Amino acid sequence: MLEIHAAHGYLLHQFLSPLSNDRTDEFGGSLENRARLLLRVVAAVRAAIGNTHPLFVRFSATDWAPGGWTPEETSIVAGWARDAGADFFDISSGGNVTGVQIPLSPGYQVPLAAFVRGEADVPVSAVGLITTPAQAEEILASGQADAVMLARELLRDPHFPLRAAHELGATIDYWPPQYLRARWPEA
Repeated sequence: MLEIHAAHGYLLHQFLSPLSNDRTDEFGGSLENRARLLLRVVAAVRAAIGNTHPLFVRFSATDWAPGGWTPEETSIVAGWARDAGADFFDISSGGNVTGVQIPLSPGYQVPLAAFVRGEADVPVSAVGLITTPAQAEEILASGQADAVMLARELLRDPHFPLRAAHELGATIDYWPPQYLRARWPEA
């Protein structure tokens, strides 16, 4: 799997957002122009890897600032990126401009993923303060996202996947051999 990072103020996000892209050439102005570099990158990566590997694109769905990148634009560009060869969309937010108020709460970015999934009809993952197995399962079961991705929670608890399987009653066969003696007893 490869992921193209077009979020969090990195170069491709800077091209997408009208707050950071003030170009007047073919890469600035309209949404089509601001998306041009990303779509070229997606097409080039797809051509280089063929169809043997999934290709993800990570988006910040909003800049959380007036006049900035929006979930609606994210949905449109996700559809274009799908047509250019992307398979899956990792939906996050923010990181392009300073001084914004991000409404942090458990799962605060999940509605953004659900919006992009519904509007663009593309598979998405949700991120952002997903910290419990039950929360992750609810996001998936309710159809808000096709996957959840964890970052800080896995730093806090590197055994989260093993604990989640136990708490959700799933039987998994990929316990690291050195951990088998610590596995929870079958219920």
